[in-house]
Amino acid sequence: MTAAVAGQTWCDRCGEAAVAGAHEQCAAARALEPPRYCGRCRRRMKVQVLPVGWSAICVEHGEIRS
Repeated sequence: MTAAVAGQTWCDRCGEAAVAGAHEQCAAARALEPPRYCGRCRRRMKVQVLPVGWSAICVEHGEIRS
């Protein structure tokens, strides 16, 4: 389920394949909310929202922060 095609990237909001121009709504929503999926492997991430920002953790690729 999470096997990635070589060079494939994924939308970090909806988890679908990142195709140029296909995710305008996701990009607009991402301005206000943290990522939910890892853009490298498509796994659902553990997200913690804090008053000063957010952190998201992928079990395969580690943590990113706002």
